[in-house]
Amino acid sequence: MPESSVSPASLTFAVSLDAAPSEGTPDQPVDAVASEPPALLQETPQQEVQPLEGVAEGSQGAEFDPESSPEQRSLKDIPVKLKSQDTHFKLILPPEGELSCTWTELFQQIQVLLKGSDRLRESNVPVHLIAEDRLLDMRQLQAIADILKQSQLQLEQVETQRRQTAVAAATCGYSVQQVTRTDPLKSAPSQPLQLQEEPLYLQTTLRSGVEIRHKGTVIIQGDVNPGASIVADGDILIWGRLRGVAHAGAIGNPECVIMALDMEPTQVRIAGQVARAPQHSLPKPYPEVAYATPEGIRIAGAMDFQKVRQALADEQPEL
Repeated sequence: MPESSVSPASLTFAVSLDAAPSEGTPDQPVDAVASEPPALLQETPQQEVQPLEGVAEGSQGAEFDPESSPEQRSLKDIPVKLKSQDTHFKLILPPEGELSCTWTELFQQIQVLLKGSDRLRESNVPVHLIAEDRLLDMRQLQAIADILKQSQLQLEQVETQRRQTAVAAATCGYSVQQVTRTDPLKSAPSQPLQLQEEPLYLQTTLRSGVEIRHKGTVIIQGDVNPGASIVADGDILIWGRLRGVAHAGAIGNPECVIMALDMEPTQVRIAGQVARAPQHSLPKPYPEVAYATPEGIRIAGAMDFQKVRQALADEQPEL
C-alpha cells in the first residue's frame, strides 16, 4: 500500500501492536501506549490564537464590544461637537442635510459627548446651541437644557435657521439668533444683496436676559421686559409694552421704525442713531412709533405717523 494512503489512525494502531512491554511493566491500554504521537502526526502543530489586528489586548475604548447593538455603535458617527469660546461653549448639532438621524440618537450622542468631554471644568458656563437647520420643539430644547444642567452648564442662546425652532426657543425664554440658510450649490452674487428674511412672529413675553436677533422684521405679541433686547435688520413691532432695548435697521437702514402699544424703552436704536425714552410717562399709554430723522430719533402717535412721515418726505430736497 502506498505511504500516501495510510491514515494517521492506522499508523497509531500499528505502533501500539508492535511495541513490546518491558519486564516488570504492567500492560497499558491500547490508546495510552503511544504517549507521544508519531512524527507524521505532528505536521500541523496547534497555532496560538492572535488578537484582532488594531485592538490592543486589555485596552478599553478601542476594544470591540460584541454585545453593543448596531444603533449604539452608529451613535459614534454623529458629529455633535462642543467648542470652547472666550466666554461660552458652542454645542453644534449636525445639519439635517449632512446626516439624517432620529431625535433619540441625537440626544444620546449629546449625552455621550458631555460625559466624555474633558473641557467641562468650570461650572455655570453659558452654552450657545447651534441648531443649524434642525427642527426642535420646546420639549426637545428643554431636554437639551436639562442634560446641560446636569453637567453644570446653562443653555443661554439658540442659533437656528428654522423659524419654528426660533419661536420655540423664544417661548422657552432663551435668546434667539435666526440666521440665513445658505445653498452651497449657488454661486455668490457679484454684489451683496440687501434682502431681508421673512418676518419673525413671536407670541411670548421676553424676560430679562433674553435677546432676539433676526435678519428681517420682528413682531412680538407680548411684552419686552427691562433687560431684554431685540435686534432686527427690519422693523420692530411690539403688540405690548416695550421696556427693554430695541434696535431696528441694524444693518444701517434709517427707514426702519419701532412701534409699540406702550413705549417705555430702556433704549431705542435705528440704524446708527441712539435715543432714550422720555423721563415722564404718559398718563394713558397709546400706540407710538419711533422713527429716525436727520436731527435724531423722534416718537409720534401711531395715528399721526403717516402724516409725519409724509411731511418729512416733502421736506427732503429734490435731486
